[in-house]
Amino acid sequence: MRLGVLDVGSNTVHLLVVDARHGSAPIPARSHKSELRLAEHIGEGEIILSTGIDALVEFISSAQEVAEDLGVTEMMSFATSAIREAANGDEVLREVLRRTGIDLRVLSGDDEARLTFLAVRRWYGWSAGRLLVLDIGGGSLEVAVGADESPDVAVSLPIGAGRMTRAFISGDPPTVDEVKALRKHARMTIAEVTGRLAREGRPRHMVATSKTFRSLARIGGAAPSSDGPFVRRTLDRSDLNVWVPKLAAMTVDERTELPGVSASRARQLLAGAIVAEAAMDLLSINRLEICPWALREGVILERIDRIDP
Repeated sequence: MRLGVLDVGSNTVHLLVVDARHGSAPIPARSHKSELRLAEHIGEGEIILSTGIDALVEFISSAQEVAEDLGVTEMMSFATSAIREAANGDEVLREVLRRTGIDLRVLSGDDEARLTFLAVRRWYGWSAGRLLVLDIGGGSLEVAVGADESPDVAVSLPIGAGRMTRAFISGDPPTVDEVKALRKHARMTIAEVTGRLAREGRPRHMVATSKTFRSLARIGGAAPSSDGPFVRRTLDRSDLNVWVPKLAAMTVDERTELPGVSASRARQLLAGAIVAEAAMDLLSINRLEICPWALREGVILERIDRIDP
């Protein structure tokens, strides 16, 4: 069957179309996305503005056309932190349903961590042993650890790259005090869950997903995405220790000159790097392997498991 998964995130709205059958890996057929940056359409009182709703509806309508042209038989649609935490999130969902017919499912932070963990487990297989998985999105950091397909612990922390940038960074480049405050907040937040994660035992394999981690790995010397998903890519804490102060000293325009850094992501890259460095430090991770599968693939895999053989 041909499946479409529509992911409404804090930064990007993304339609991924795949061919799927029970017992097989999903085969990508088409990717259609927009850097909508929904979180930047939030006004006073944490309300998503009409401009954001209109832009979201416009993209979803275009995604429906793409899905129809490609013969998608089933569409799975979900939203994450931007809508989940908006004061008018229910109103946004109703408006999207009224104008497009799409009934968005709002994932909890724990569901995000759980489904991302499933995708990573399937990618690496049982031989990877106990996994620890990190994912930095626009609104939150997801952390999951476990030895099975479902994590033993899955937590979502409100320190995503976009959220932290909006909360702490105004200068370009940022001031020393801004960077210091962001770093302090990130480390305090992560420290609240380190004990809970440590009690699960030392993971055998430590993995990261998301655009933020891929960009950080790329500027640290990892292969470009054009080399394909099966090339091994890693991110070392020692590289982050070098790059965080460099990124802090750069303007947004200067960051866009770095390999693998898009103009739309350059502003929040510093915050993402600081959160990544804090997580690796506090969780005693020296190296992360970058997994090409993440939340969208987890949603697809969970659906494939329900297909009759």
